[in-house]
Amino acid sequence: MRAVNKQFMDLINGSKQFVIPVFQRDYSWGTPQCEQLWNDIIRAGNNQADSGHFLGSIVYVGTEIASATFSKWLVIDGQQRLTTLILLLTALRDHIQASGWVGGEDSPTVGKLDDYLINRNESLDRKYKIALRRFDNSTLQDLIDGKDIDEGTCSERVLDTYEWFRDKLEETDFDCLYLGIARLSIVDVTLDRGIDNPQLVFESLNSTGLDLSQSDLIRNFLLMELVEMEQTRLYNTYWQPIETLFRRTNRRLDWFLRDYMALAMKSTVQTRIDRIYDAFKDFKDGSAHDSLETLLQEMHRFAGYYVMSLSAVPGESKELLEAKRYVRSLTTTHAILGMKLYQCYKRENSPLSEAGFIQALGLIESFIVRRGVLGWQSRDYWSIFAGVARDIDINDPLESLKVALARQRYHFPTTEQFLREIKNVELYWQRDLCWHILTRLENDRQREPSPTEEYSIEHIMPQNIEDVSEWKDMLGEDWEEIHEEWLHRLGNLTLTAYNSALSNRPFEQKKTIEGGFEQSAARLNQYVRKQSTWTDEQMRNRGNELALRAANIWQYHGADEKRLREAVISDLRTRATNRSIDSLTISSSVRNLLNTALVQVRELGDIIEVIERGSVCCYGPDFFVELLPAKGYIRIILPTDIDEVDIDDCYNVYDTTSWKFVPNRAHTECRMLIDAYDEEQIASAIPVIREAFGAMNA
Repeated sequence: MRAVNKQFMDLINGSKQFVIPVFQRDYSWGTPQCEQLWNDIIRAGNNQADSGHFLGSIVYVGTEIASATFSKWLVIDGQQRLTTLILLLTALRDHIQASGWVGGEDSPTVGKLDDYLINRNESLDRKYKIALRRFDNSTLQDLIDGKDIDEGTCSERVLDTYEWFRDKLEETDFDCLYLGIARLSIVDVTLDRGIDNPQLVFESLNSTGLDLSQSDLIRNFLLMELVEMEQTRLYNTYWQPIETLFRRTNRRLDWFLRDYMALAMKSTVQTRIDRIYDAFKDFKDGSAHDSLETLLQEMHRFAGYYVMSLSAVPGESKELLEAKRYVRSLTTTHAILGMKLYQCYKRENSPLSEAGFIQALGLIESFIVRRGVLGWQSRDYWSIFAGVARDIDINDPLESLKVALARQRYHFPTTEQFLREIKNVELYWQRDLCWHILTRLENDRQREPSPTEEYSIEHIMPQNIEDVSEWKDMLGEDWEEIHEEWLHRLGNLTLTAYNSALSNRPFEQKKTIEGGFEQSAARLNQYVRKQSTWTDEQMRNRGNELALRAANIWQYHGADEKRLREAVISDLRTRATNRSIDSLTISSSVRNLLNTALVQVRELGDIIEVIERGSVCCYGPDFFVELLPAKGYIRIILPTDIDEVDIDDCYNVYDTTSWKFVPNRAHTECRMLIDAYDEEQIASAIPVIREAFGAMNA
């Protein structure tokens, strides 16, 4: 590496060309960066002390193309500053030419400025002092050559910067500006190919200007050390199509790279968005791909799957597009699972048909809707979907998806839970979910769907009835309690395009006015228009009817019980190998008690022991007891109710249903515990454990 201080004008003087490699990002400076550079240049030009302005470093490495009279360099760092200054010199040249301005002997001229823009003795692409990427390059060359710019196909950023400088030049002292440019100094850093690592240098210097995205850093990491021809080939074949996919769909390439790595490594840990590049370096080092090209091929393929899972794809059936849209309207965290399903769907001779793919998407939607109705948290969706994607069998994707969703402990609500909650929850306050549910109820299985995008959510019984005597009379003397209880429930919610007109009018008026329920084309209002009154009875009946329809739309997973049980046992056996009992830090006396208890528990059958937190949790394969070592005793934690087992001969038994907190236990759903301080007390607890084992694993 050679680093010397140099004036910027000296850097670009002579027969040379600076090439922005394909792995670098497009030109991206906007007004704030250009204005800062402009102010620095003007300040340097006005400074009477003849001091300049330090611009930073320009780092480059030689290419395989060079001669005695021409040199070509790949820019590693400084491309944005270099490009912007070339655009400024082009704008200054054109402004002087257009205005006819003539200065003094040291003033800028069209000829002087051209010497910094073109190599006069070269032709074709070697003519230009700088070669940018794709659209950027063609636009810059047209500007330098004075050609008309086609604004429909040009690089908007390059053209915008050029025109911004042209505007600034209207009221600028050209001599001051030219002097300021001449006073710009840089650190000229030349790398030795084969000795210096361009990527490490680039990382150490990437601390100023516009931050690079994680995907920018990854692209550079993959392509930077290749020779220029190979860089260009791999970039054009794989990386550019990936970038194009995400540019067209407004999706985040960084997010795809995060999800792709997790899927490839079967990980459920989400990499921080600002740590994706670091994670990718480790991922590539551990990759099983036999070459960079095979890795890029796979990334390109999965990028397509990722975008397809989040976007409408031309040529796909209406039913498939609709199923994807339903899921997408609820979340986009499912994209990692969407990639896996598309991988299965697009396989040659795939066992996943279109109908099966649609059913799979319906299961994901059901999972989200059912959880949302029960008010279960959604912040762990990404990890859940990553785990489901990891467990999908590519040879039997639909059934393995059902099993994987079913195995999400306490995460896929039963139909009984769903029916109970959807009728009684104040659904209106979950506005997005409420809209989704009402829209689906309105248009499910309808060949002529209602234009729900033009509708809004309406309370049939209005939110404010204090000043409406007709409503209070209709509801009766308990009108306040009925209003509070039923207002935001499903039975009282509908869709209408006449929300403001209906307002808080009496029920009869809401039915009969123009646009009222009797004229409504919304199917959700068919029941409403037939009613003469609207009380808790009608709201209850309608809520029950809609709840049953909802359970039919968002169905339970339907996983095969045998396969589910096999999967649970396999997972437990894997978890059992992660830690041994020896890893527990406990006293020798407590360890003896624990071993005594385990010897007797193991006699019950084929027991799987899993260390969870600080406990030994026993499964057969259903969980039936947790043995928690404590100070001087063993706490035996059971999932059964205290009145379901015989505890007459047992010591230290406690009903924990009313306890707010049981320290350190792994199974928080358990409802009773026994504290055993010696072998006799352990022996007295074994019959209770045996009953729990029989009840849980009947």
